[in-house]
Amino acid sequence: MTAYAPQHATQDDDETGETVDTETTRARPADGERMRRWRMVLGADSAESTGCTLTGQDVAMDGALDALYGGGGKKPGGRGGGGRSAGLGASAPSVARWLGDIRTYFPSSVVQVMQRDAIDRLGLSALLLEPEMLEAVEADVHLVGTLLSLNKAMPETTKETARAVVRKVVDDLEKRLESRTRATLTGALDRSARISRPRHRDIDWDRTIRANLKNYLTIPGADGEEATGTVVPERLIGYGRASQSVKKDVILCIDQSGSMAASVVYASVFGAVLASMRTLATRLVVFDTAVVDLTDQLDDPVDVLFGTQLGGGTDINRALAYCQSKITRPADTVVVLISDLYEGGIRDEMLKRVAAMKASGVQFVTLLALSDEGAPAYDHEHAAALGALGAPAFACTPDLFPDIMAAAIEKRPLPIPDKEAQP
Repeated sequence: MTAYAPQHATQDDDETGETVDTETTRARPADGERMRRWRMVLGADSAESTGCTLTGQDVAMDGALDALYGGGGKKPGGRGGGGRSAGLGASAPSVARWLGDIRTYFPSSVVQVMQRDAIDRLGLSALLLEPEMLEAVEADVHLVGTLLSLNKAMPETTKETARAVVRKVVDDLEKRLESRTRATLTGALDRSARISRPRHRDIDWDRTIRANLKNYLTIPGADGEEATGTVVPERLIGYGRASQSVKKDVILCIDQSGSMAASVVYASVFGAVLASMRTLATRLVVFDTAVVDLTDQLDDPVDVLFGTQLGGGTDINRALAYCQSKITRPADTVVVLISDLYEGGIRDEMLKRVAAMKASGVQFVTLLALSDEGAPAYDHEHAAALGALGAPAFACTPDLFPDIMAAAIEKRPLPIPDKEAQP
């Protein structure tokens, strides 16, 4: 590899009349940065081929990268090989120092990726049980999922630190999601409670005019003026303002198998937000092959999260049977199933339960994931079967979830993202 190889050089005259290769002049700084980046990607063994020698902070950055990607286990394309070996060792102090280094040299989004790679590549999950490492780590949703999977093995000396890490992530999520969720759902609840004798300020004029077009009257003009028309509003349609009474029942049914970790975190936060709204009666149920009702812990999503146990099998039918038994007002109930649909229970019974709930008036929503992680893996056959029942299954981001719930509350078509790509 050559350090500089311009393909299309151009020549201009400078003020002294000498010929200057302007393309070369412009390319050299960018080319040097490109070689620096390749040197970082390929590691120290590439120093000669790239012609790039690192100095200053770049040396420390390269050391942090080399500790993680320098060899052993899986290697990203280009870096590692030969006799190089990962340099984090097996002690929490060395990992904690490395975590401090990467937080110094890289932005938060990169730090989170490197942390996940360290856990996956170097088997550092066990070190997350040690307080000094948790205090140094950059907290995010993925780290919370890892901590929850380690919950049962976590020593008592670490649990308080782990809860503090989880609390920070949960508080950040609540700040980001709560305001819009409450505003969106409050509006949906108001609109869903339309009344026929509204107060003047509560009249929905658009719907009222459309409903009374048959009562259109023409009024002759006086003294040669043109005739005018009016609609006689015999029937008024309006919005019922949300009162303190419960308007809708919501059941969140969450798959807590290992692949659903991020969805469990977001669903727990949303569950707490929904439970804080007096016009909603919210129930939160988590399941694998067993079913656990965590409704009594909804005032604190951290308690909810530590009440889950990520991993194990899946019995969606059993979970839906429990949810079905808790429905007392089908026409005013929204059931949200959050699962990748890999069913370990009785498939036909699961589908029959969904069909029965929908037939009774329940609004049934199936989310393959509730996260920002992109397209999830899921059981396409079960997703297609649910779609045939009128319960299309799709992935949902946290930002879209309030709109999904608002549509379900108002019994409108769901705003499914990329609808043409859904199963």
